Amino acid sequence: MKRNAVISSAVLAVMLGLSASVYAQQEQQNDKKDQHKQQQRAKEQSKADRQHARQRQNQDKNQQQAERQQRKDRNNQQRQSAKEQRNVERQHNQDQQQLRSQQDRYNNRQQRQTADQQRNQDRQQQGADRRGRFDQRQQNSQYARDQRRNGQSAWQDFRARSWNSDHRTWQQRGGYNGYRIPQDRYRGDFGAGHWFRISNRSFTVYDGFPRFQYDGYWITMLDPWPESWSNDWYDNDDVYVGYENDGYYLYNRRYPGMGIAISISR
Repeated sequence: MKRNAVISSAVLAVMLGLSASVYAQQEQQNDKKDQHKQQQRAKEQSKADRQHARQRQNQDKNQQQAERQQRKDRNNQQRQSAKEQRNVERQHNQDQQQLRSQQDRYNNRQQRQTADQQRNQDRQQQGADRRGRFDQRQQNSQYARDQRRNGQSAWQDFRARSWNSDHRTWQQRGGYNGYRIPQDRYRGDFGAGHWFRISNRSFTVYDGFPRFQYDGYWITMLDPWPESWSNDWYDNDDVYVGYENDGYYLYNRRYPGMGIAISISR
């Protein structure tokens, strides 16, 4: 019995050893399987990561390409828009230049027409002026001839028959009481040093007395002119206005000493 027990124990021990060895082998196999699975999963994960990384790279690359294409498209659009704007501006400038050229041609044509019209008007006006001046000269000549005839008649009517008895001095007239020429004007334009001719002056008959204008004053002759003077003395002789013995007189340089009493007025 004891021997059998020992054998049983040995067998049991052997069996336990075998069981442990088998279990160890199984555990080792299981560990290998787990490691293999882990390695497989790691490979698959690494492969998936690489695929994902490639996808990300491809996405980034596609996005970059899309952005580059968008920028290119925007640049092309901007260049096209700028080109179209330049074309529009160029066409506008050409239209404006053409319009200005047309306006300049129109203005030049208008100016030439206006200048031609003005020249025609000037020529017509010049012709009218020449005719007017000719007519005026004719009228003036006729008026001068009429005035000369009237003046000659008036002068001849105012000639003295006897100077000594027909004329009177201002003392004989009671003194001069008319307008008096200021001294500075008298010294500048009157007296023996300032002679003139009556024929060059405005002439009229006032209250029956011969009257002419000199230096802004009206000079009225109150005495008849001496019968010894020439018939045309008022046209050809030099005369002057002098102040003597408190009165004004008209003197003839060809006949000194004979003064005709005159009155001065403005």
